[in-house]
Amino acid sequence: MTEQPVLLTVDKRGVATVTLNRPHVNNAYNGDLIDGVLGALNALERRRDLRVVVLRGAGRHFQAGADLTWIREVARQDATANERVSLATAEAVRRLNEAACVTVALIQGACIGGGTGIAAACDVVVAAEDAFFAISETRWGLMAGIVVPQLIDAMGARQVRRYALTGERFDAAEARRVGLVHEVVPGDQLEAAGERIVDSILMNAPDATMQTKRRTLLVAQSMLDVSTVDKLAREHAGKRRSAEATEGLASFAEKRKPSWYPG
Repeated sequence: MTEQPVLLTVDKRGVATVTLNRPHVNNAYNGDLIDGVLGALNALERRRDLRVVVLRGAGRHFQAGADLTWIREVARQDATANERVSLATAEAVRRLNEAACVTVALIQGACIGGGTGIAAACDVVVAAEDAFFAISETRWGLMAGIVVPQLIDAMGARQVRRYALTGERFDAAEARRVGLVHEVVPGDQLEAAGERIVDSILMNAPDATMQTKRRTLLVAQSMLDVSTVDKLAREHAGKRRSAEATEGLASFAEKRKPSWYPG
């Protein structure tokens, strides 16, 4: 496929739209999509007129987690290459979390694995009634460590302990109950709900809004230092190269239960 994996537009109000654009694989992330998100963030950081960033997924789903075919290819590479991939992923989520503007995620369909980290990193999250969520890395012998800080901010440790340890799917209503989502609307009203929130943000003073966001992150101790990001990335990359991950990813490719499942 030759489509651009991430699309970026900015309107005259200073409202940017970042669209994850791999609909043929439900916007599952790979190296190209991660690079595209980082590239979009780089471009947006250079703009002085930026007020809001809206994140969307093209097609039926917002973001269906990692592209497991790509993950298997990465896992066969050496430790340095794996750490580079994990660090880029962690950096994309960290920069989204700390972006010097308000971020709004509009979620339809699947929001799985890394997609939940993207949602948790955004300031405001609106989900369509058909949206569903899962922190599913452990199903494949992987772990969600690089997005756990953002998930705990959004959901609290108690809820992360349930959903990251069971890998269960949960619907939009449950996502709202546990704090991952702020509002749930019918699918055909998702865009209108997003526009209403954007308009509310634009009514507020830009510098006061950004000072409020930064102070909130600082008080909540939600801004990660470089050493913490590096540690998260090394741990994440190491798990990808483990024997357990090899078996988990093989079970995905072969459409079978993993060896650790009883019977």
